[in-house]
Formats: sequence, C-alpha cells, structure tokens
Amino acid sequence: MDDDLRAAAETAIHQCLDLGDEESLAVVTDDKRAEIGEALYAVAGEVMLDASVVRYPSASQHGEEPPAPVAAAMREADAFLAPTTKSLSHTRARGAACEAGSRGATLPGITREVFLTGLDADYEAIARHCAEVREQVDDAEEIRVTTEAGTDLTVEPGSREFLSDTGDVSEPGSFSNLPAGEVFVSPETANGTYVVDGTMMPHGLLEGRELAFEVEDGYVTHISDDEVREQVEAAAEEVGEDAYNLAELGIGTNVGVTDLVGSVLLDEKAAGTVHVAIGDDAGIGGDTDAPLHLDGIVTEPTVYADGAEVELPR
Repeated sequence: MDDDLRAAAETAIHQCLDLGDEESLAVVTDDKRAEIGEALYAVAGEVMLDASVVRYPSASQHGEEPPAPVAAAMREADAFLAPTTKSLSHTRARGAACEAGSRGATLPGITREVFLTGLDADYEAIARHCAEVREQVDDAEEIRVTTEAGTDLTVEPGSREFLSDTGDVSEPGSFSNLPAGEVFVSPETANGTYVVDGTMMPHGLLEGRELAFEVEDGYVTHISDDEVREQVEAAAEEVGEDAYNLAELGIGTNVGVTDLVGSVLLDEKAAGTVHVAIGDDAGIGGDTDAPLHLDGIVTEPTVYADGAEVELPR
C-alpha cells in the first residue's frame, strides 16, 4: 500500500469512524475495488485485532442487495466500510446493519482518484456548512430549485426531515456516504422539471449535455435520455411505478470539491450543487423500496425555502 492510499484510509478509520482497539470492523468490497478495500483493512489492522474483509463479485445495479454473508458481516460488526462498484447505501442490508447498532460508511463507485481527493476534507467545515443549510431548509413546507438550464422543481418534504451527511460516523447506528458533505431529504411529493447538466450514471460527466426529467405527483413521468430510461424501465419490471419515485433532493456542502470529475459519489457533494435521485428512498426516510437509486447533479441552482432564497455554500 502506497503512502497516498494510507493517508486516505487513515482518515476513514481514525477521523470518520474513530475506531477503538476493542471494536470489530467489516470491510465489504468487490473485485473491482479490492485495492481500496485492502488499504482500509491494512490500516484497521494496525488499530484492532478484529478486522476482516468480505469480498464478492460486483453487483449489476446501484441499490442491489448484497449476498447474505455480506449483509451478515455488516450487521454483526461494530462498524463497516463498503468501498464497492455499485452502491450499498440504499439497501436493506445497510439499513439493517445500522438498526442493529453497527455504524459505517459506504463508498459507492469509489476510484483511487476520488478516494484520495474526497477523503482529504475539512470535516469540521462540512459539518458547519450542513448546519447552516439545515437552518434555512428545516421545517420548510416546500423547496423550489431553478436553473437557467430549465430546472424548475418544487418538492414538499411533508413529515419527512432533512438529514445531514457530515462524515462523522462515531456513534452506534450512524451512517455516512464517503466522501461526505450533503443535506438531503426524501420528499413526500414533487412536481416540475429538473435538468441534469453535471454528472449522472451511466454517462459520468455530461460535459455540455443535458438530461431532462419531468415530475408529477412525486413520480418521474418523462426521461429524455434513452440509457437512463432503460435502467428505470428494467427496475420497473420488478417493482412497478416505485422505480419512478422521486426519491431525493440533496444539497452539496463540501467546499473542498471545486470541480466535477464524473463520479456521482464525489460530485453530488460539491458545494453549491443540487442532486435529484430516482428510485429507492427507504434508507433515507422514505417508504419506497426499489432496486435502484439514480442521482443526477444539477449545477448552478437557485434554491428557495418557502419563497426565501437559500444561501448555498460555495
């Protein structure tokens, strides 16, 4: 393991998880992310005796449930880290682990570049910016997002609360998505249009392209892009209209992310951006269980909370 990987792994083990020598850790990884998984395992092994790696073949879709032994490892350990190709953030396995008291972080789609860049963060600043955004949006009856590219989307949180991802997973049952830095909500309903002009899988960084989505009564009713639409249609064969659920509105709060790189994991945390997701929201305060969670990053947004413009971190 080289020094760069070691430094990033030490941030996750010591600063984010704050692991103790008598705790247990499960590092969950897959064949394509094994280098990062092994780096985390190596650093954890210097702190604790009870560290292990659980490795499995890469999943085919974000939000796909992992094999049962992987879910069991996450649930039974005091803490977990999951650098995987496809996201485990919105799986029942991750939720069950946190409900059982395990704390941890997923690192979906993590690459060496994102691992090194994203973990080199000022977590006190992230927490401060999350608190400042939350102060403006908490208890709002509606949040409206507009952009010059054509976004005009209004979401209503209803009884659901905004949540913060600050990277601090030191308390039992806590959860983060590393790299960290966002405030987000799973709205009860939404209406309007959003135009993704930043990053969205399977395309990565769009670089001049725009993907348009129409939303009505909390469901995405039109998707301009064929490849994204095919992913949602495939999920709909399994769960019906729940695949079209408008699952999340998030606001990036990590001022250390200054440029989009084509990784949803990192780019959705970029301060001053908004991301909107389709599909599963059961892991973030909603009630829709779907086998996908597709985030799209919207750049240069203006955000309003009950008509008042929200001051976004920059």
